[in-house]
Amino acid sequence: METLAAIERKLLWLAAWTIHYANNIRPNPTGAKVGGHQASCASVTTLMTALYFHALRPQDRVAVKPHAAPVLHAINYLLGRQSLEKLQNFRQLGGAQAYPSRTTDGPEIDFSTGSVGLGVAITSFAALIQDYVEAHRLGPPGAARARHVAIAGDAELDEGNIYEALLEGWKHDVRDVWWVVDCNRQSLDSVIPDRLFGRFEGLFRDMGWRVVTLRYGQRLQEAFTQPGGSSLRHWLDECPNSVYSALTFQGGAAWREALLRDLGRSRGARALIGSLSDAELAELMTNLAGHDLATLLQSFTAAAASSQPTVFLAYTIKGNGLPLAGHKDNHAGLMTPEQMDQFRAEMRIRPGHEWDPLEGLAHPHRVERLLREAPYATPLTPGGRRLAAPAVPVPAELPQPRIAGRRMSTQTGFGEILSEIGRAQAETAALARAIVTSSPDVATSTNLTSWINRRGMFARQAQPDIFRENKVASMVRKDMHPHGQHIELGIAEQSLFLLLGAAGLAHELYGARLLPIGTVYDPFVNRGHDALYYACYQDARFLLVSTPSGITLAAEGGQHQATNTPLLGIVQDKLAAFEPAYCDELRIMMRHAFEYMQRPDGSAVWLRLSNLVLPQPARALNAAHVIAGAHWAVPPAPGAELAIAYQGALAAEAEKAFALVREEVPGAGLLAITSPNRLYAGWRQAQRLRREGQAGRAHIEDILAPLAAHAALVTVLDGHPAAHAWLGAVRGQRVMALGPDRFGKSGTVAELYREYEMDCDAILDACAEALRDASLP
Repeated sequence: METLAAIERKLLWLAAWTIHYANNIRPNPTGAKVGGHQASCASVTTLMTALYFHALRPQDRVAVKPHAAPVLHAINYLLGRQSLEKLQNFRQLGGAQAYPSRTTDGPEIDFSTGSVGLGVAITSFAALIQDYVEAHRLGPPGAARARHVAIAGDAELDEGNIYEALLEGWKHDVRDVWWVVDCNRQSLDSVIPDRLFGRFEGLFRDMGWRVVTLRYGQRLQEAFTQPGGSSLRHWLDECPNSVYSALTFQGGAAWREALLRDLGRSRGARALIGSLSDAELAELMTNLAGHDLATLLQSFTAAAASSQPTVFLAYTIKGNGLPLAGHKDNHAGLMTPEQMDQFRAEMRIRPGHEWDPLEGLAHPHRVERLLREAPYATPLTPGGRRLAAPAVPVPAELPQPRIAGRRMSTQTGFGEILSEIGRAQAETAALARAIVTSSPDVATSTNLTSWINRRGMFARQAQPDIFRENKVASMVRKDMHPHGQHIELGIAEQSLFLLLGAAGLAHELYGARLLPIGTVYDPFVNRGHDALYYACYQDARFLLVSTPSGITLAAEGGQHQATNTPLLGIVQDKLAAFEPAYCDELRIMMRHAFEYMQRPDGSAVWLRLSNLVLPQPARALNAAHVIAGAHWAVPPAPGAELAIAYQGALAAEAEKAFALVREEVPGAGLLAITSPNRLYAGWRQAQRLRREGQAGRAHIEDILAPLAAHAALVTVLDGHPAAHAWLGAVRGQRVMALGPDRFGKSGTVAELYREYEMDCDAILDACAEALRDASLP
């Protein structure tokens, strides 16, 4: 206990010093505040000491609350997993990140955090993925089972995605999850209302969680047994959070005045209070369980005996041990240089030795031994905490359902291609086994039915299909069993993207290569975009299929239409976005996605599909051009003055207009854009290379090269026209970009295409305007 307490003090010092150094000592040319959260770090230091140096095992996976990043960096520094240089460059380019980051801080970070609540919720979905991996025997033989731990701020419990995750976790009976809530009762702008904590307990219990409330430390519990102690406990139980925080900041004299005012009639209470100095009284009244190592170790050890999900509501003080403790403005507050000098003296740190790991410790050899022997200190792998899994072989071509000559949509084509993979012929058996699908209650309407019927739904315990048992005909077989490969979710897009994020990290978390596919209605990508952004930030690998999309979902109207998703596909980092017009393009894209998701330099992939039925052409495609972002459906003549470019479902309107345009402009070209995202990324990369003096040539530059320098491009897509407007900058050509920039009306496809100026007539008008303007002097 003494050694753990020494580590706790060392972590508090290193976290506070790291932030102080960044703001007051390191050169700062702009003079702007660098930031950091010394008070938030102080409230959680004891909790993290008890976890990392006692309770956690090497295989456990942890999400640390964003504002505790300096404590996590300090822990890794003491364990030899973080460099001094990165600590000294905290919140600076190349330094330790402001918030824990898998992609930037390295292999010691299990889950990135930063968008509050998401780092908490993903631990529940990661536990579900661990169950899936174990049930399918996809991980390394004999791999130890992980516990998934989230260290959360109490204000994070305001986030709705946490309760969506609780509900999904209850449905899937998740196990081995701990949420350790740092109940310091202060957020950025306010002190949290007292009555919320009772509500939290009820919500967790209703979802099958064990609730461990850790309110008072051992010294306070002992005081409660003394004469007058019951009155003191009742006073503390009823003390408003705001009053408690204020008294903590004011210190022992303020505590004495308040206690005697309210408890002075109790002889026992007066004697108890009077037996203590101001400093001793302040120490007693702030002896909360979240800062009591003995209480925490006992609680964590007891909970480890069960796999039941457990939430620890650990009461703490924001800024504990610092002069900022309890002040309502301490969230972004920083100690002054004078306060830091005093703190350094209290910690027995010599000037110039602030970064020494063992400086100021009474028994450094004991600390060194504990740092070596703590279970978590054992390396999970020689390279850190990340496992590895071999790539799943992807056949040179995906199985081919009959497509050419049929009338079908890309949404239907997706379902049929996936169904063919699900047959698990010899060449696709490994691929089929690695795929896991999920959807927020729209699996049937996004064409996953055939896949589900072939591969089944996942559940930890087998559950019969009641409809089939009672001979009720249904399109979907609801057989649920441990070997199923579809995870059914409720209507919560945030949950879908958190699940995809967890599944897309399975190769590094559990040594199992999964190829997750999530389907969702295209407009509702917006509802889950925060979690999608979060999954991409972690470099999770998955295939997102959003369908049906755009104004083409004509009769639905309202919020079932979206115009902005093609733009999201362009701007989202670590996500390659494609939109096919025809199913032969889709088949190429799906094959590429399964391979690209596994490449070290790859990413997640997004396919935006449509329910518009089109006649499927029989043709030979250049797969490389499809993946690069564009191919000529009809190549232009050299020096052509006009090209029509289409994306996705607008192919039919563009083809009709093109047939008429060619009567007037015989050399015009018809361009199929399959990914403005890939085109723009390639163009930007070519520009960078040229700026660096290297040879660089973008696919879009090659594609547009046959056109005259003054040629016009008329583009159309079922999405915001800004997705194409940038094409004019590639060669200085004029672009007439068509597409809906409004949405919300019901009607037929023809009516809405006409209403939003994206039909054949609108394309022809744009071509005429472009040619007329080109002829003007």
